[in-house]
Amino acid sequence: MDARTTLPRAAMDVADASAVIAPILEDVRTQGASAVASWSAKLDGIAPPTLRVPAEKLAQAEAELDPKVRAALLEAIRRARVVHADQRRVDVETIVVPGGTVTERWIPVSRVGLYVPGGRAVYPSSVIMNVVPAQVAGVQSLVVVSPPQKDFDGWPHPTILAACSLLGVEEVYAVGGAQAVAMLAYGVELEDGTRCAPVDLVTGPGNIYVTAAKRSLQGVIGIDSEAGPTEVAILADDSANAAHVAADLISQAEHDPMAAAVLVTPSVALADAVIAEVQRQVPLAKHFERISTALAGEQSAVVLVDSLEEGLELVNQYAAEHLEIQTVNAREWAMRVRNAGAIFVGAYAPVSLGDYAAGSNHVLPTAGAARHSSGLSVQSFLRGVHVIEYDEPALRDVAEHVIALSHAEDLPGHGAAIAVRFTEQS
Repeated sequence: MDARTTLPRAAMDVADASAVIAPILEDVRTQGASAVASWSAKLDGIAPPTLRVPAEKLAQAEAELDPKVRAALLEAIRRARVVHADQRRVDVETIVVPGGTVTERWIPVSRVGLYVPGGRAVYPSSVIMNVVPAQVAGVQSLVVVSPPQKDFDGWPHPTILAACSLLGVEEVYAVGGAQAVAMLAYGVELEDGTRCAPVDLVTGPGNIYVTAAKRSLQGVIGIDSEAGPTEVAILADDSANAAHVAADLISQAEHDPMAAAVLVTPSVALADAVIAEVQRQVPLAKHFERISTALAGEQSAVVLVDSLEEGLELVNQYAAEHLEIQTVNAREWAMRVRNAGAIFVGAYAPVSLGDYAAGSNHVLPTAGAARHSSGLSVQSFLRGVHVIEYDEPALRDVAEHVIALSHAEDLPGHGAAIAVRFTEQS
């Protein structure tokens, strides 16, 4: 069984979207802030009073935050910091030979733009998932962008602004879509004479037009990944609770009509019970139309396999953004997974936990990219730089080898750069 044919992804043509957003990128590059505002008015239906969110607006959003939401955000921040603090790498000096060392330094990116989506849902959790690892990495300059909202006079959702305030982020812009990515890439002069300086790296998920903009501007900026529709795969046996499995599939389908929700199981009884539970639970859901569309799409399925071994092979091929293991000895199966953005083990570690408060990061590779890519982490904001130090005896000791390799590659000038150091001394 081949997951590439058994489990197709939802169609998402980034190339077509790239053609659509090309004029936006060019307008922002040549016209700056005025183009950002005009495209926001056209595409979002509203332009903010100013592109940059005033400090008092951030403070107001935090002050007016529901106490329960505030407590939840603070706990999510605390847990994310605990996990991401352990990811911080240390510089390592390797003594290759006496007098010759290579030190690997981990240097944070200087300025980062963090994209927080708007649209169908509100994502203060995405503020946390982007900001915390960047802060732990030691990024000096952080800027958050999030689309303007009609319901809030053109500002981003107040819960997003409150999350920024709780994290100490002061530079926030009411801009979304391709125009936000272009603004971050090129920088713009603002209405008050200040400037949104260009960033070095843009992270965070967005819609297809945000993805297309990141692809188009890669090279001008670094990017974390090209995010596609969200997805969950669940590998389960007959020990799994059908109501739990159904709820987990539904929770992922709630994101987007193109979201993928896949159950892989060797148990016909579980498959039947989950289907029955889905049919019972979906009509009760607030976003039942969106969920129904996602679950009925070709990207969602219940897949029967002959054994858990076959199921493991299938989910490894599929390389889901989120993979749940709900089996007997779930951790043993989970430790055999090679390809997944994040793995959720057992009945009490659903994807929803990871979305908010597990301490893990929810910005994860989609569309099979987990075969070769990782989710957002502290490492995403660090660059490994080798510092090479050799003294004269150490270079002399290896000179013959370097010269031989330079001639083997027909680059004799490389060898000459070694030889000249000793020729002058003789």
